[in-house]
Amino acid sequence: MLGRTTSLEVRTPEGVTFQVPIASPFSRCLALAIDFAVVVALTLLLSQVINLLKFSVSEIPIIGDIISDFGSGAIVLLQFLIFTLYGMITEWLWSGQTLGKRIFRLRVIDERGLSLGLKQIVIRNLFRFLDILPSTFYLLGSICCLFTKRCQRMGDIAAGTLVVREVDVKPPQFSEAISVEENSFATAPHLEARLRQKTPPEEARIALDAVTRRSELDPDCRLRLFARLADHFRDIAEFPEEITIGLSDEQYVRNVVDTLFRRAAA
Repeated sequence: MLGRTTSLEVRTPEGVTFQVPIASPFSRCLALAIDFAVVVALTLLLSQVINLLKFSVSEIPIIGDIISDFGSGAIVLLQFLIFTLYGMITEWLWSGQTLGKRIFRLRVIDERGLSLGLKQIVIRNLFRFLDILPSTFYLLGSICCLFTKRCQRMGDIAAGTLVVREVDVKPPQFSEAISVEENSFATAPHLEARLRQKTPPEEARIALDAVTRRSELDPDCRLRLFARLADHFRDIAEFPEEITIGLSDEQYVRNVVDTLFRRAAA
């Protein structure tokens, strides 16, 4: 068995690196059991509907015989469609999740950390017919999961996807993350008010993320990022030189975040 990789490391263009835990074969089996039960239940339910329809028209000459023959083939076709489309539809609507994956907090993602595409969803679900061989025991798929580094079945390999675990991320403690010894912006409350008024929520969030995740950035990326952010906020509200003199770009952004979040709340 190959050495198991327990997490996917993703590096953003801004230089931020984060890790996503890869789902284990056991958790994937549990989710698969739920999905298999759902598929069986849907198949039985719709088969009963078709059988009731066949019974209701069975006494009608000619039409009854046609419906009866059609119904037998329809059940087989129905089983194929449910088995194929269940995964495609749920993973597309729920961004890489089926009911089983939602219950066990798993999700299908692109193996490079990019957004999951419809083509990938179609490919990985069509390959399920190969993964379940022989019969319906998922032998080939199970072997692939056990003997690949990132627990990928054949459908995942073909589509370039991974199944990962969702984890709770503890929200940052704002008081610790954006604390500054002395915010010189406080001496110009009218400019602070202008900064709050003209800064959209999404831009405020970007600045907050930059401050709270600063330690994850490469030094060069960090300098460039804070330089651009500082220039952007200077254009929004330009504080007097006597207030900003001696402030680095990073400290300037920390003052901005402190003004937008903590001082605004106060």
